[in-house]
Amino acid sequence: MSTQQMTYAQAGADALARAMREDPMVVALGEDLGRGGIFGQYSGLQAEFGAQRVIDTPISESTIVGAAVGMALTGLKPVVEMRVIDFALCAMDEIVNQAAKNRFMFGGQGRVPAVIRMPIGIWSASAAQHSQSLEAWFAHVPGLVVVAPSTPQDNHGLLRAAIDCGDPVAYFEHKELWGESGPVHPGEPVPLGRARVARAGGDLTLVSWSKAVQVCLQATVELDAQGVQAEVIDLRTLWPWDRDTVLASAARTGRVLVVHEAVQVAGFGAEIVATLAQEGVARLARLGAPRAPVGYSPGLEALARLTPQKIVQAAQALLRR
Repeated sequence: MSTQQMTYAQAGADALARAMREDPMVVALGEDLGRGGIFGQYSGLQAEFGAQRVIDTPISESTIVGAAVGMALTGLKPVVEMRVIDFALCAMDEIVNQAAKNRFMFGGQGRVPAVIRMPIGIWSASAAQHSQSLEAWFAHVPGLVVVAPSTPQDNHGLLRAAIDCGDPVAYFEHKELWGESGPVHPGEPVPLGRARVARAGGDLTLVSWSKAVQVCLQATVELDAQGVQAEVIDLRTLWPWDRDTVLASAARTGRVLVVHEAVQVAGFGAEIVATLAQEGVARLARLGAPRAPVGYSPGLEALARLTPQKIVQAAQALLRR
Protein backbone atom coordinates (compact mmCIF):
# COMPACT_ATOMS: atom_id res chain seq x y z
CA MET A 1 0.00 0.00 0.00
CA SER A 2 1.27 3.45 -0.86
CA THR A 3 1.96 6.15 1.69
CA GLN A 4 -0.86 8.68 2.03
CA GLN A 5 -1.09 12.10 3.62
CA MET A 6 -3.68 12.05 6.40
CA THR A 7 -4.65 14.03 9.44
CA TYR A 8 -4.53 12.39 12.85
CA ALA A 9 -8.36 12.13 12.78
CA GLN A 10 -8.43 10.69 9.26
CA ALA A 11 -5.80 8.13 10.21
CA GLY A 12 -7.97 6.92 13.08
CA ALA A 13 -11.06 6.74 10.89
CA ASP A 14 -9.19 4.87 8.15
CA ALA A 15 -7.70 2.38 10.61
CA LEU A 16 -11.12 1.63 12.08
CA ALA A 17 -12.72 1.33 8.64
CA ARG A 18 -10.09 -1.18 7.52
CA ALA A 19 -10.56 -3.22 10.70
CA MET A 20 -14.35 -3.23 10.22
CA ARG A 21 -14.03 -4.37 6.60
CA GLU A 22 -11.75 -7.23 7.59
CA ASP A 23 -13.63 -8.38 10.68
CA PRO A 24 -17.43 -8.21 11.03
CA MET A 25 -17.05 -8.53 14.81
CA VAL A 26 -15.59 -5.00 15.05
CA VAL A 27 -18.23 -2.42 15.98
CA ALA A 28 -18.12 1.17 17.21
CA LEU A 29 -20.39 2.85 19.73
CA GLY A 30 -20.65 6.24 21.36
CA GLU A 31 -22.29 9.63 21.11
CA ASP A 32 -22.60 11.39 17.73
CA LEU A 33 -20.75 8.74 15.72
CA GLY A 34 -23.34 8.98 12.97
CA ARG A 35 -22.24 12.51 12.20
CA GLY A 36 -18.58 11.55 12.31
CA GLY A 37 -17.74 12.22 15.94
CA ILE A 38 -16.94 15.63 17.36
CA PHE A 39 -13.42 15.57 15.89
CA GLY A 40 -14.25 13.78 12.61
CA GLN A 41 -12.57 10.57 13.71
CA TYR A 42 -15.61 8.51 12.57
CA SER A 43 -16.28 10.42 9.38
CA GLY A 44 -18.13 8.33 6.79
CA LEU A 45 -18.19 5.14 8.85
CA GLN A 46 -21.92 4.94 9.56
CA ALA A 47 -22.70 5.53 5.88
CA GLU A 48 -20.49 2.57 4.96
CA PHE A 49 -21.27 0.13 7.75
CA GLY A 50 -24.74 1.09 8.90
CA ALA A 51 -26.22 2.10 12.23
CA GLN A 52 -26.02 -1.43 13.65
CA ARG A 53 -22.21 -1.42 13.52
CA VAL A 54 -21.56 2.30 14.06
CA ILE A 55 -23.95 2.84 16.92
CA ASP A 56 -25.18 6.18 18.25
CA THR A 57 -25.81 5.87 21.97
CA PRO A 58 -27.57 7.84 24.71
CA ILE A 59 -25.53 10.38 26.66
CA SER A 60 -24.51 7.95 29.40
CA GLU A 61 -20.88 6.94 29.58
CA SER A 62 -21.50 4.15 32.10
CA THR A 63 -24.14 2.70 29.78
CA ILE A 64 -21.83 2.93 26.76
CA VAL A 65 -18.91 1.12 28.42
CA GLY A 66 -21.18 -1.36 30.19
CA ALA A 67 -22.75 -2.30 26.87
CA ALA A 68 -19.30 -2.61 25.30
CA VAL A 69 -18.14 -4.99 28.04
CA GLY A 70 -21.17 -7.18 27.37
CA MET A 71 -20.55 -7.06 23.63
CA ALA A 72 -16.92 -8.05 24.11
CA LEU A 73 -17.77 -10.98 26.36
CA THR A 74 -20.11 -12.34 23.68
CA GLY A 75 -17.55 -12.20 20.88
CA LEU A 76 -17.66 -8.68 19.45
CA LYS A 77 -14.73 -6.25 19.33
CA PRO A 78 -16.20 -2.90 20.38
CA VAL A 79 -14.43 0.41 19.82
CA VAL A 80 -15.86 2.79 22.40
CA GLU A 81 -15.94 6.57 22.03
CA MET A 82 -15.86 8.65 25.23
CA ARG A 83 -15.56 12.01 23.39
CA VAL A 84 -12.96 13.25 25.92
CA ILE A 85 -11.27 11.54 28.85
CA ASP A 86 -12.98 13.92 31.27
CA PHE A 87 -16.34 12.30 30.45
CA ALA A 88 -14.94 8.80 30.95
CA LEU A 89 -14.88 9.48 34.68
CA CYS A 90 -18.59 8.66 34.60
CA ALA A 91 -17.67 5.13 33.47
CA MET A 92 -14.77 4.32 35.80
CA ASP A 93 -16.55 1.40 37.46
CA GLU A 94 -17.19 -0.25 34.10
CA ILE A 95 -13.64 0.37 32.89
CA VAL A 96 -11.76 -0.50 36.09
CA ASN A 97 -13.94 -3.11 37.79
CA GLN A 98 -15.49 -4.82 34.79
CA ALA A 99 -13.39 -4.48 31.62
CA ALA A 100 -9.95 -4.58 33.24
CA LYS A 101 -10.56 -7.37 35.73
CA ASN A 102 -12.84 -9.83 33.93
CA ARG A 103 -10.22 -12.15 32.47
CA PHE A 104 -8.43 -12.40 35.82
CA MET A 105 -11.46 -12.83 38.06
CA PHE A 106 -13.04 -15.60 36.00
CA GLY A 107 -9.99 -17.67 35.16
CA GLY A 108 -9.71 -16.57 31.56
CA GLN A 109 -13.17 -17.85 30.62
CA GLY A 110 -13.98 -14.49 29.06
CA ARG A 111 -11.99 -11.63 27.60
CA VAL A 112 -12.87 -8.01 26.95
CA PRO A 113 -11.25 -6.98 23.64
CA ALA A 114 -12.59 -3.42 23.84
CA VAL A 115 -10.76 -0.27 22.75
CA ILE A 116 -11.89 2.71 24.81
CA ARG A 117 -10.95 5.95 23.04
CA MET A 118 -10.51 8.76 25.58
CA PRO A 119 -8.93 11.92 24.13
CA ILE A 120 -6.54 13.53 26.61
CA GLY A 121 -4.85 16.88 27.05
CA ILE A 122 -5.57 20.56 27.17
CA TRP A 123 -8.34 21.64 24.81
CA SER A 124 -7.97 25.35 24.14
CA ALA A 125 -10.39 27.56 26.09
CA SER A 126 -12.27 24.55 27.45
CA ALA A 127 -11.31 24.87 31.12
CA ALA A 128 -10.70 22.36 33.86
CA GLN A 129 -13.38 19.77 33.09
CA HIS A 130 -12.35 19.35 29.44
CA SER A 131 -8.55 19.63 29.60
CA GLN A 132 -7.26 16.77 31.71
CA SER A 133 -4.48 14.26 31.08
CA LEU A 134 -5.32 11.29 33.29
CA GLU A 135 -3.31 8.54 31.63
CA ALA A 136 -1.48 7.70 34.88
CA TRP A 137 -4.81 6.64 36.43
CA PHE A 138 -5.27 3.96 33.80
CA ALA A 139 -1.62 2.84 33.74
CA HIS A 140 -2.09 2.05 37.43
CA VAL A 141 -4.95 -0.40 36.74
CA PRO A 142 -3.95 -4.06 36.24
CA GLY A 143 -5.52 -5.55 33.14
CA LEU A 144 -5.50 -2.45 30.94
CA VAL A 145 -3.23 -1.80 27.99
CA VAL A 146 -2.50 1.94 27.73
CA VAL A 147 -1.71 3.62 24.40
CA ALA A 148 -0.96 7.27 23.50
CA PRO A 149 -0.15 7.95 19.81
CA SER A 150 1.55 11.20 18.81
CA THR A 151 1.48 11.06 14.98
CA PRO A 152 -1.04 10.18 12.27
CA GLN A 153 1.02 7.08 11.40
CA ASP A 154 0.97 5.89 14.98
CA ASN A 155 -2.71 6.67 15.40
CA HIS A 156 -3.37 4.41 12.41
CA GLY A 157 -1.04 1.58 13.35
CA LEU A 158 -1.65 1.61 17.09
CA LEU A 159 -5.43 1.66 16.70
CA ARG A 160 -5.20 -1.43 14.50
CA ALA A 161 -2.92 -3.10 17.06
CA ALA A 162 -5.26 -2.15 19.90
CA ILE A 163 -8.28 -3.66 18.15
CA ASP A 164 -6.36 -6.88 17.55
CA CYS A 165 -4.71 -7.28 20.96
CA GLY A 166 -7.57 -9.12 22.71
CA ASP A 167 -7.48 -7.16 25.97
CA PRO A 168 -9.13 -3.90 27.05
CA VAL A 169 -7.18 -0.90 25.82
CA ALA A 170 -7.27 2.63 27.22
CA TYR A 171 -6.57 4.52 24.01
CA PHE A 172 -5.53 8.15 24.45
CA GLU A 173 -5.60 10.41 21.43
CA HIS A 174 -4.86 14.09 22.03
CA LYS A 175 -7.63 16.67 21.73
CA GLU A 176 -5.39 19.12 19.87
CA LEU A 177 -3.75 16.69 17.45
CA TRP A 178 -6.82 15.87 15.31
CA GLY A 179 -5.91 18.30 12.55
CA GLU A 180 -2.20 17.49 12.48
CA SER A 181 -1.18 16.02 9.13
CA GLY A 182 1.52 13.54 8.21
CA PRO A 183 2.43 10.54 6.08
CA VAL A 184 0.58 7.30 6.82
CA HIS A 185 1.43 3.89 5.43
CA PRO A 186 -1.73 1.87 6.14
CA GLY A 187 0.06 -1.46 5.86
CA GLU A 188 2.84 -0.59 8.30
CA PRO A 189 2.33 -2.32 11.66
CA VAL A 190 3.00 -0.39 14.85
CA PRO A 191 3.42 -2.91 17.66
CA LEU A 192 2.21 -2.27 21.18
CA GLY A 193 4.93 -1.87 23.78
CA ARG A 194 7.64 -0.56 21.47
CA ALA A 195 8.87 3.03 21.64
CA ARG A 196 9.95 5.16 18.68
CA VAL A 197 13.19 7.14 18.64
CA ALA A 198 11.83 10.35 17.16
CA ARG A 199 15.25 12.02 17.10
CA ALA A 200 18.73 10.70 17.80
CA GLY A 201 21.16 12.51 20.09
CA GLY A 202 24.00 11.85 22.49
CA ASP A 203 23.91 14.52 25.23
CA LEU A 204 20.48 14.14 26.81
CA THR A 205 17.40 11.92 26.50
CA LEU A 206 13.89 13.39 26.43
CA VAL A 207 11.19 10.77 27.06
CA SER A 208 7.59 11.65 26.28
CA TRP A 209 4.32 10.64 24.61
CA SER A 210 1.29 12.12 22.86
CA LYS A 211 1.40 15.81 21.93
CA ALA A 212 4.29 16.45 24.32
CA VAL A 213 6.56 14.62 21.86
CA GLN A 214 6.04 17.43 19.36
CA VAL A 215 6.87 20.03 22.01
CA CYS A 216 10.05 18.12 22.85
CA LEU A 217 11.04 18.12 19.18
CA GLN A 218 10.46 21.89 19.06
CA ALA A 219 12.69 22.29 22.11
CA THR A 220 15.54 20.46 20.39
CA VAL A 221 15.88 23.35 17.94
CA GLU A 222 16.95 25.68 20.76
CA LEU A 223 19.06 22.97 22.38
CA ASP A 224 20.84 22.42 19.06
CA ALA A 225 21.67 26.13 18.97
CA GLN A 226 23.28 25.69 22.39
CA GLY A 227 25.33 22.74 21.20
CA VAL A 228 23.19 20.13 22.98
CA GLN A 229 22.13 17.10 20.95
CA ALA A 230 19.00 15.70 22.57
CA GLU A 231 17.52 12.30 21.81
CA VAL A 232 13.71 12.21 21.82
CA ILE A 233 11.90 8.97 22.64
CA ASP A 234 8.18 8.65 21.97
CA LEU A 235 6.92 5.87 24.26
CA ARG A 236 3.72 5.38 22.20
CA THR A 237 2.53 2.75 24.70
CA LEU A 238 2.50 3.54 28.43
CA TRP A 239 1.64 0.00 29.43
CA PRO A 240 3.55 -1.99 28.60
CA TRP A 241 6.24 0.64 28.19
CA ASP A 242 9.50 0.03 26.36
CA ARG A 243 12.03 -0.10 29.19
CA ASP A 244 14.78 -1.49 26.97
CA THR A 245 14.79 1.45 24.55
CA VAL A 246 14.69 4.02 27.35
CA LEU A 247 17.39 2.27 29.40
CA ALA A 248 19.66 1.96 26.36
CA SER A 249 19.32 5.65 25.58
CA ALA A 250 19.86 6.60 29.22
CA ALA A 251 23.05 4.56 29.32
CA ARG A 252 24.35 6.40 26.22
CA THR A 253 23.47 9.95 27.22
CA GLY A 254 23.74 9.78 31.01
CA ARG A 255 20.87 12.22 31.51
CA VAL A 256 17.11 11.71 31.12
CA LEU A 257 14.32 14.27 31.31
CA VAL A 258 10.80 12.81 31.27
CA VAL A 259 8.26 15.27 29.89
CA HIS A 260 4.46 15.04 30.03
CA GLU A 261 1.46 17.35 29.81
CA ALA A 262 -0.23 15.69 32.77
CA VAL A 263 0.16 17.02 36.30
CA GLN A 264 3.69 16.22 37.43
CA VAL A 265 2.66 14.97 40.87
CA ALA A 266 2.18 11.17 40.64
CA GLY A 267 2.26 11.34 36.83
CA PHE A 268 3.48 8.39 34.77
CA GLY A 269 6.84 10.11 34.52
CA ALA A 270 7.43 9.14 38.14
CA GLU A 271 7.24 5.45 37.17
CA ILE A 272 9.85 5.95 34.46
CA VAL A 273 12.16 7.95 36.71
CA ALA A 274 11.83 5.39 39.52
CA THR A 275 12.67 2.54 37.16
CA LEU A 276 15.74 4.36 35.84
CA ALA A 277 16.81 5.30 39.38
CA GLN A 278 16.74 1.63 40.39
CA GLU A 279 19.02 0.85 37.46
CA GLY A 280 21.32 3.74 38.37
CA VAL A 281 22.13 4.54 34.75
CA ALA A 282 21.60 8.31 34.52
CA ARG A 283 20.89 11.61 36.18
CA LEU A 284 17.16 12.14 36.14
CA ALA A 285 14.51 14.85 36.10
CA ARG A 286 10.87 15.20 35.13
CA LEU A 287 8.69 18.01 33.87
CA GLY A 288 4.91 18.14 34.02
CA ALA A 289 2.07 20.50 34.73
CA PRO A 290 1.45 22.16 38.10
CA ARG A 291 -1.03 20.47 40.43
CA ALA A 292 -3.86 22.84 39.62
CA PRO A 293 -6.98 22.72 37.45
CA VAL A 294 -6.46 24.08 33.94
CA GLY A 295 -7.79 27.62 33.82
CA TYR A 296 -10.24 28.95 31.26
CA SER A 297 -8.53 32.29 30.74
CA PRO A 298 -5.60 32.31 28.31
CA GLY A 299 -3.16 33.37 31.01
CA LEU A 300 -4.12 30.62 33.42
CA GLU A 301 -4.28 28.02 30.67
CA ALA A 302 -0.76 28.97 29.59
CA LEU A 303 0.55 28.17 33.06
CA ALA A 304 -0.54 24.56 32.61
CA ARG A 305 0.79 24.15 29.08
CA LEU A 306 4.11 22.62 28.15
CA THR A 307 6.27 24.89 26.03
CA PRO A 308 9.61 24.38 24.29
CA GLN A 309 11.04 27.06 26.58
CA LYS A 310 10.05 25.15 29.73
CA ILE A 311 11.65 22.00 28.35
CA VAL A 312 14.85 23.85 27.44
CA GLN A 313 15.08 25.32 30.94
CA ALA A 314 14.56 21.92 32.56
CA ALA A 315 17.14 20.37 30.24
CA GLN A 316 19.67 23.10 31.03
CA ALA A 317 19.17 22.54 34.76
CA LEU A 318 19.69 18.80 34.33
CA LEU A 319 22.84 19.32 32.25
CA ARG A 320 24.32 21.48 35.02
CA ARG A 321 23.94 18.71 37.60
